[in-house]
This record gives sequence, structure tokens and C-alpha cells, in this order.
Amino acid sequence: MSHRQTVIDLRSDTVTRPTPGMRAAMATADVGDDVFGEDPTVRRLEERVAELLGKEAALFVPSGTMSNQICIKAHTQPGDELICDVNSHIYNYEAGGPAVLSGVMCRTIEGDCGVFDVADLEGLIRPENDHLVRTRLVCLENTHNRGGGKIFPLEKIRAIASWAHRHGLLVHLDGARLWNASIATGVPLRDWAEHCDSVSVCFSKGLGAPVGSALAGTKDFVKRARKIRKLFGGGMRQAGVLAAAALYALEHHFHRLAEDHHHAQMLAQAVRNSPHLLLHPSVIETNILYADVEPGWSTAPDFARALAQHGVLVLPVSPQRFRMVTHLDVSHAQVEQAAEILEQTARTLALRAA
Repeated sequence: MSHRQTVIDLRSDTVTRPTPGMRAAMATADVGDDVFGEDPTVRRLEERVAELLGKEAALFVPSGTMSNQICIKAHTQPGDELICDVNSHIYNYEAGGPAVLSGVMCRTIEGDCGVFDVADLEGLIRPENDHLVRTRLVCLENTHNRGGGKIFPLEKIRAIASWAHRHGLLVHLDGARLWNASIATGVPLRDWAEHCDSVSVCFSKGLGAPVGSALAGTKDFVKRARKIRKLFGGGMRQAGVLAAAALYALEHHFHRLAEDHHHAQMLAQAVRNSPHLLLHPSVIETNILYADVEPGWSTAPDFARALAQHGVLVLPVSPQRFRMVTHLDVSHAQVEQAAEILEQTARTLALRAA
């Protein structure tokens, strides 16, 4: 790859850089000591998030992983068990946080690209027995990262929450990309969050902020969460410079997520047009797509290296599968270029293998 060649980075929507407007908002942010509760910009962000999600209160934290793990600890006691999808972020990508930080076991179920329903949960609650853990929490993810950006249908979330509450369980929604679900469906954020006891959202993915996540719930829950945030080392001082970026993102980058979804469809069509590549899942709903490389033809790392030689970066996630994610820093023209490069690379490699 030439040093002068523009890189089209499709590995993740976390690779975005602050826009000039966002940098200006950060530079002029009104700040205070947030651990003392004195940062006005952080307070404004927390109030805005609580309003959007229809919750009593919210808490700004450094990362999505921390927000999820704070919620798990606030909902459980050591020796409890949570139920989650086997491909969930909480189970796969948070360094064993439930066990390490909260002493909580994960009981997994295999959903359809991360989506499951009440029938999948029936029979999973442990009976009261001195030998057994206590089932306490159900964790959902919307949209689902490893599920290819799949949207967890609202009616399923409502049904699961109703079932869980009837059985004395709590529900946490990992909504790192809940913004995408809302834009794709037109369903307000508060409707997704309504029946969940806690919700986490991220500002550093599709919204394009450099740092930050938030969790939301009742005032009592957020009070507990604030103490756990301190325990986990997440208390920040003049955090208004980061909160200002998140507020800017909410105002300027939320509704443009529809562009990312359209761009993902363009890349999906390029995969469909390419020999020896297969979309998984085949239907793309938001801004994430996975493609499988036909075994015996090539591998995901090798195909990724071939694309990188032409300035397109994708993320191999297994020997035969790679991921592409559209985002703020990839323009329509760049997506067109990436789609063309992907098709040409696949055809070139296919001819060489023939």
C-alpha cells in the first residue's frame, strides 16, 4: 500500500476521529470535578441521556464495558447467575468481567444472531437449592455485534422483560449501538429501554465521540452504580471535555446513522457480487456485516491482507470470517471505492486459484 494512499478503515465504528465541530465543543466545555458532582457538562449529558431513554437518572462512564459491568454488579450478588446469548459482547469481549468483578456466572443460550425469545428462556431459572446458584439477571444486546448488527425486535424485548419480572429476575440491555436500532426502525430510544431495569449506551461507536458511555435506570440504581464506578476506577474529574463530545455527537451525528446503514447495504451487495464470499447473516439491518470466505479458496486473514494492499482495512474475526463496519469517517465515495476494490480483489484471487 502506498504511503500516499487514503486508507478506508472498515474494521470498526470505534476508529472515528473527532470532527472539527466536536473538537471545538470539547475545547470550550464548561467543566468541574465530576467525582464531586460538580461538572455541569457531565450533568447536562446525564440528564439528556436519561430523558432520551425515559429513565430517572443516568451516569457517564469511560467505556461500554465498564457500563455493562457496573450494571451487572449493581443487580447481583457474588454467586448469582446471569443469562445471556452465547455470542454477546458481555460474554465474549469483556475479559470475563462478570466472574472477575462480580463473582457472577454466565449461563448462555444460542439465539438467532443474538436474538432469542421467552421460549428459549423457559426452564433456565435455577430452583431454590443450597447446591445451586441463584438466577438473577437476563442480559440483552441491541444491536448485536457478533450477530451482524441485528436488531433485537421490540416485541421480543417486551415479552422477555415481562417474563423475567414475573419470575423475579432483572433485565439489562447492552445498548452500545441502540442508536442504530432506533434510527433503523424509527422506534424511539425510550421505547426500547422502557421495560429494562438498566440500559447502557455508547458514544464512541457510531456517534463518533472519542470516549464514553452511559448507563441509565432508577435514581436508586444510579446511586449504587456511582459507587461501583468509583470502585472500578471510573470516576473522572474534569470530564466535561469528554461529555461535550458526546453531547455534540447526540445533536449532530445521531440521525446521520441512516447513511451508515445505507453504506452497509452497498458493501453487502459487493459481497454478493464476489466469488467465494458469503454474507453471514444474509440480511443486513444496520451498519455491521460479516462475510465468510469459502474454505479451501482462501482465508479471512489472507483476504484482509489482499484488501489492505489496496487501502481497505477489514477485521478478520476467525479463520474464515471477516467484519466490515460503516461509520462517520467513511464517505459515500469511499464506500463505493471499497465495494469496487472488494469485488475486484475477490475476482483476481479467484482467477489465480482457477
